[in-house]
Amino acid sequence: MGMKRGIMRKIFAIAKKELASHFKSPVAYLILVITISVFNVFFFMILDENREASLRDIFKVMEFMFVFFIPILTMKTFAEEKFTGTMEFLMTTPTSSTAIVLGKYLGSLLFFTLIILATSVYYVMIEFFSSPDRAAILTGYLGIWLEGAFFIAIGILTSSWTRHQVVAAISSYVIVFLVYFSVSFIKYFQGTAESLIRYVCTMTHMENFAAGLLTVTDLVYYLSGILFCLVCTRISIENRLWH
Repeated sequence: MGMKRGIMRKIFAIAKKELASHFKSPVAYLILVITISVFNVFFFMILDENREASLRDIFKVMEFMFVFFIPILTMKTFAEEKFTGTMEFLMTTPTSSTAIVLGKYLGSLLFFTLIILATSVYYVMIEFFSSPDRAAILTGYLGIWLEGAFFIAIGILTSSWTRHQVVAAISSYVIVFLVYFSVSFIKYFQGTAESLIRYVCTMTHMENFAAGLLTVTDLVYYLSGILFCLVCTRISIENRLWH
């Protein structure tokens, strides 16, 4: 029991440090300002155009924006540690590789969660002026959060491969773009290949959440994707794959 508490303390300590590093980074503030500004503009545009109490279209805007911003947000997670030489020191401490990965991931996830929470004002506004479908909005937010959590896991994985932040960001973009835009190539395939591409595409799963559909398949997709990336990240840093 005491050992588990010790591990948890280490994870939260690393997460706290990672979260603090985001608030010290001008890039993170730039991402925060741009995303919230863009969301605000599109929220009022969509609301005026659709004339309905729904956040379904704004969820699509959020999803598209996070595809471009999350790789930038996560590119320094491990790459900066390796470039400055502090990664070697971190790996020689009593902290386990699992605790390091989970702490780094949790720190970035908390920053992302703050961005999501900042958009909750949209729900408050449409709730005040109309009667929205609360279930659809709740599942939509859950879907956006899970998708962002998956993208962050991908970004942290690619950051563990290199000591160069730009390389980490580009690698993350390649993977995120593949899982997000893969449905665009579905017309060239049939049968099993078509079903596989449809399952791999995050856009397909997010559409269900935005429509108010909460299925085990969609939950398993995101959670298994996050777990896979985090396990691969641990293997990467344990084997010093950046050398």
